Amino acid sequence: MTTDLMHPPPGARADWTIPQDWARYSPCEHRVWDELFARQSTMLRGRASTSFLEGLDTLRLSRSGIPDFEELSERLRKLTGWQVVAVPGLVPDAVFFEHLANRRFVAGRFIRKPEQLDYLEEPDVFHDVFGHVPLLSNPAFADYMQAYGLGGLRALDFHALKNLARLYWYTVEFGLIREHGAIRLYGAGIVSSFSESVFALDDPSPNRLQFDLERVMRTRYRIDDYQQSYFVIDGFEDLLHQTAEADFAPLYRRLEGLSDISPDAIIPSDRVLNRGTQAHVSLRARAGTTRNGSEKT
Repeated sequence: MTTDLMHPPPGARADWTIPQDWARYSPCEHRVWDELFARQSTMLRGRASTSFLEGLDTLRLSRSGIPDFEELSERLRKLTGWQVVAVPGLVPDAVFFEHLANRRFVAGRFIRKPEQLDYLEEPDVFHDVFGHVPLLSNPAFADYMQAYGLGGLRALDFHALKNLARLYWYTVEFGLIREHGAIRLYGAGIVSSFSESVFALDDPSPNRLQFDLERVMRTRYRIDDYQQSYFVIDGFEDLLHQTAEADFAPLYRRLEGLSDISPDAIIPSDRVLNRGTQAHVSLRARAGTTRNGSEKT
């Protein structure tokens, strides 16, 4: 994974994309995908959003090895105009936003080792493709992702990337959705994680709060552990409406004068769906295993 974000690494194009080189994957790497896919797709039935599960089927993601990005993109383009492009790792913010704004989802091409099935610090092809791509077949979510990219390009001028990153984190990565009276998973960081798929829905520890745009953009998040709060949307159309209709320029100015909110906090204006015990963090603290949970800014 590249750490120099000033220039594309050797072999990458000016937009930081690289060939996926699907033929280079080893049988062992395909088996890792198959094991992860079988485990996640089985446990997510009845837990993940209907749109996510439908996306798995519609895009024919399956337990048959790491997907070929070209074949996957061909199916995806017919549905929502999106495609999947390979990148060597982290890319600069402006490059990331530019790809999203043009309906290109950037994905790492490497896959974790067999001993890393349960935890990986950096996103791999399973997180990026299994976690993110199914929902890009949903028209409203696909539009939201493009709008996020366009908003990101504008946010560069307002120096508001910290706030916008929180919106991505609490929706695209760790979002929950209400469907038919029940709460379901849709964030890629949850659906690609076996343990967090259970924690986010079933554990009494985290807060589950109704999504509110300004509230989310003020809320710090954890980068190294389960989330202490999750935000629940009423639907992808509602998420798109709330963000597409917002005037972000005055919102960014207002946020400059407001304090950040702790990941575990509940404030008076919150619509609380579940007041968490925060037992998970307390237990780790007593055991001396809690790591620094600050977000990257």
